[in-house]
Amino acid sequence: MAVVIPAHDEERLLPAALDAVALASRAPSLAALRVLTVVVADSCRDRTAAVAAAAGALVVHADCRNPGAARALGAQRALAEAGTEGLWITATDADSVVPPHWLAFHRAMARTGWDAVVGTVRLPPSPLAALHAAGYDATRPAARAPWRHPHVHGANLGVAAHAYQEVGGFPHLGVGEDRALVAALHRGGYRILRTDACPVLTSDRLRGRARGGFAQHLATLTGTGTDVSAPGSA
Repeated sequence: MAVVIPAHDEERLLPAALDAVALASRAPSLAALRVLTVVVADSCRDRTAAVAAAAGALVVHADCRNPGAARALGAQRALAEAGTEGLWITATDADSVVPPHWLAFHRAMARTGWDAVVGTVRLPPSPLAALHAAGYDATRPAARAPWRHPHVHGANLGVAAHAYQEVGGFPHLGVGEDRALVAALHRGGYRILRTDACPVLTSDRLRGRARGGFAQHLATLTGTGTDVSAPGSA
């Protein structure tokens, strides 16, 4: 398995993200499995790369200021290290904390025949978290029907390497590279599990790293609607 994390000036939040991935990699069901963590330090002016290296991650240095390109570089490094055969590529973000069973869950879904897993995110408890949850609830079906949600988050994705390569991987987009990848998988006829069974805790900051990204969505929920994100960064 591989975990790809793009990071632009994330020395403050990255340690928690890497600690969570390390904990998830120690799940009993993964005992015989190699787990690679790849951090793409994109246009960093701080100690992001040093923090990642100290935690044992493979570090890719980049200067693309582009989330899609950064994720693609991370996936490319994982493929170079592990090959395509049997590899499952997961994606999360430097400001996110995966749950302890996250990697085990992804592996279990891969072993049951899914080609991709599209998960959900949670925010730390706050009025903003309640607004975000309400947005989710608006797309849930009535009664207890399975929720095949419409949401796509780069903080909680997984895809089989062969499917990833066959659809061309993450496109080099400044925003929406995660949605574009999932759309390409859908067009390719791959089996995609959209599930809320294993959500990832992500930051509720309103100043993000990609213009038009999740931070902008949260800013819209607050009623400010102000794009306070850094342009073109991962």
